[in-house]
Amino acid sequence: MSAPTTAPEPSAADPSTPWAGSVRRTADGSLEVGGIDVRDIAAEHRTPVYVLDEADLRGRARAFVTAFTEAFADLAGADVYYASKAFASVAVDRWVAEEGMHVDVSTGGELAVALRAGVPGDRVALHGNNKSDAELERALRAGVGRIVVDSLGEIEHLADLAGRLDLPAPVMVRVTTGVHAGGHDFIATAHEDQKFGLSLTSGAARAAVDAVLARPELTLLGLHSHIGSQILDLSGFEVAAGALLRLRAEVAAETGTLMPEVDLGGGYGISYTGGDLPPTPAQIAPALADVVRRLSAELATPPPRVSVEPGRAVVGPAGLTLYRVGTVKPVTTEDGTERRYVSVDGGMSDNIRTALYDAAYTAAVANRRSEAPAVVSRVVGKHCESGDIVVRDVLLPGDVTSGDLLAVPATGAYGRSMASNYNLLPRPGVLAVRDGQARYVVRPETEDDLLALDVG
Repeated sequence: MSAPTTAPEPSAADPSTPWAGSVRRTADGSLEVGGIDVRDIAAEHRTPVYVLDEADLRGRARAFVTAFTEAFADLAGADVYYASKAFASVAVDRWVAEEGMHVDVSTGGELAVALRAGVPGDRVALHGNNKSDAELERALRAGVGRIVVDSLGEIEHLADLAGRLDLPAPVMVRVTTGVHAGGHDFIATAHEDQKFGLSLTSGAARAAVDAVLARPELTLLGLHSHIGSQILDLSGFEVAAGALLRLRAEVAAETGTLMPEVDLGGGYGISYTGGDLPPTPAQIAPALADVVRRLSAELATPPPRVSVEPGRAVVGPAGLTLYRVGTVKPVTTEDGTERRYVSVDGGMSDNIRTALYDAAYTAAVANRRSEAPAVVSRVVGKHCESGDIVVRDVLLPGDVTSGDLLAVPATGAYGRSMASNYNLLPRPGVLAVRDGQARYVVRPETEDDLLALDVG
């Protein structure tokens, strides 16, 4: 059994809190978010429901833009892209754009959402290891600011397509630097044996740069690196930045082309249980600026314009998922210890990360305060899978019972975006809250939605 967590009480002053900034306990013990009591949210909107604190999200976006603008002011400047794969919706893309962010997309669907949100094409970046012709053409016609190429074959294909359409194609080359950072292997993206990028060690990255330079239909903006996700230690970014800047200097010396930009990716971690102290934008930006400043001087090359791509760090802490408890079942484990299984009305269809990555979360009783002694509990869903676990081990009051509300914090990233209809459960809606007002930015699905796709 893993060590059980205890959900910390909401505190905007605690930098390790997993709760959104507006979450607090009311006088009678219920949780409030965005000025709205969760009991009122549950009464008006069915559970489970994703609840998104708009002011918190905007504040995190603004903090990244401010920190990087200030830290790189004496260099060549910086741009901050929102990695919308964490959670893409028209409202969220619009919010982050209004706070000064660009938007990073990885599919045609995410591109469509960004464009619907009114994000200018030149402030959009397109990623992906297997972009379709339709996705590339739509990106070119939208005038995206960059297409991050991921293979030698894609370079030739994109150049041919841009030539046929007679449209500009600004590209960055995604480099596999060999830095392995973050949590689970599935979310570490810069080691050699995986699907993303072009290896620096094998020479593929340099070959890709030369291939782009050989095609006049393409404009080489620079180099891109993404070393993983849920990263709490910034040292990996220094190693990756060094690799990119050295390749940039090598290309400049040998070809006369000095690439103007370098993208250091994202993957900045957040606190899921209150046990982590993730770096803040005010810590990240100066650290990366110092690396770029020092290495550029050592390599005797002008510093590049730098971009980064936070996603989880912007939207993750801004969200929580609200569930209603169904059954509560005490179980004696094989080693003789007691655990209570607390079943909620959602599960792995609205948060697959626990099953997929063994991700850690915490939970709290949301509709009341309890003085009952805490007991080791496992929050599970209603799916026909023994691995349908939302929170593996958490200390919850021993009087948790059917009808109670549970809140799981830090679910704004990769909850709704990875949700499914497993067991034909409709996906929950995303309810934005701010200043006592609530509105759906993504409406909840219904059984009619499910049946509308089933043509019999």
